[in-house]
Amino acid sequence: MATASGVSAGPVLQLTSFCRVPGSRLLPRRAATGVPAGNFFAKRGLVYNRRSYHHFLPSKQRGGLQAAVLPVAPSILHDEEKRKQMAEDFGFTQIGEELPDSVTLKDVMDTLPKEVFEINDVKAWTSVLISVTSYALGLFFIAKSPWYLLPLAWAWTGTAVTGFFVIGHDCAHKSFSRNKLVEDIVGTLAFMPLIYPYEPWRFKHDRHHAKTNMLVEDTAWQPVWQKEIESSQFLRKAIIFGYGPIRPWMSIAHWLIWHFDLKKFRPNEVPRVKISLASVFAFMAIGWPLIILKTGLAGWFKFWFMPWMVYHFWMSTFTMVHHTAPHIPFKSSEEWNAAQAQLNGTVHCNYPQWIEILCHDINVHVPHHISPRIPSYNLRAAYDSIKQNWGKYVNEANWNWRLMKTILTRCHVYDKERYYVPFDELAPEESQPIKFLRKFMPDYA
Repeated sequence: MATASGVSAGPVLQLTSFCRVPGSRLLPRRAATGVPAGNFFAKRGLVYNRRSYHHFLPSKQRGGLQAAVLPVAPSILHDEEKRKQMAEDFGFTQIGEELPDSVTLKDVMDTLPKEVFEINDVKAWTSVLISVTSYALGLFFIAKSPWYLLPLAWAWTGTAVTGFFVIGHDCAHKSFSRNKLVEDIVGTLAFMPLIYPYEPWRFKHDRHHAKTNMLVEDTAWQPVWQKEIESSQFLRKAIIFGYGPIRPWMSIAHWLIWHFDLKKFRPNEVPRVKISLASVFAFMAIGWPLIILKTGLAGWFKFWFMPWMVYHFWMSTFTMVHHTAPHIPFKSSEEWNAAQAQLNGTVHCNYPQWIEILCHDINVHVPHHISPRIPSYNLRAAYDSIKQNWGKYVNEANWNWRLMKTILTRCHVYDKERYYVPFDELAPEESQPIKFLRKFMPDYA
């Protein structure tokens, strides 16, 4: 975590010890950090290029008070040893250096081979065939499985239907077909089983690409603002649960809030939004009754609802992993840099191979943010080029428990200096869900 501080010349030593008294406040403007009463702990801070990096060290866990003396460096992200330590702590395989301000998004894009932008109709329709076949196989698996194998059947089917979303995602970015009418039709049909309105999502998703990790403006994951959790006790508890234990399903709230309110769209967008909404409501009005008529309410739950919940698990997980980490900042529009946000602020994450196949490599996400016009089947070739030319700036991870634990227990409230402040620093009495995750989620990567 980073906090702004003045520049110091020569070696740096910041060591402060506190004794926590029940009810006392140890941090300015923040509640106590949750260390048990009576424990001594040290705040160790290291100042680099006007930023200090600090953490609190409970004496019983860290072996007493220790001073930390390290030389000043231009930036902590330029210190290879520090980056390696951060990667291990956060669950990453690599944390990239900070991209220089002089590098533009066009500079990065110009290094990509022209072939990665080419649309291949055979490959595009092959991805449709893979998704339709795997989804049909999943429905057959659900129909034939005993109750104890249903979770596996739901996991497969929900992941397969996530592939439908990725196909519609390519259509929205005009990277599926040279025929734009075909893209609109395929995109709408691909989103219908998910009851996701295609055009509203497309309009808002374009804004996510234009404003990635920009405060307020990015329509994907945003950090919580302190004023939000201070506004009411009920909202504070809801947000703590939403950004903690149920965060892997919070895309459901995003889906409801952003895509069904006509007031959120420009007048010229509304006609297309209405067509998408009509398509979704038609599926609900016709598809759901047919499922219930054929299989009953239990069948609707088995064949549609549970795969839909798995889809939203991936929707939430993919999105937050792509852009959320303690070292990846959200910036105001005045400070925002497109190349840094898209290359430095986007995470490449490797998932098990069957997930990558069913989801059409959408998690090879860095090239997609360099240019959304790259078709999903060309993302790996594009990433190979990025690794060759810009590899030292890339953030990489394998999907693992420690990575998820980092996001769910650390990346909460926006702070300009530290990027994120965990809920249990600001509201320790109401952060039991976060403490529960810290205790029971595994630490291994």
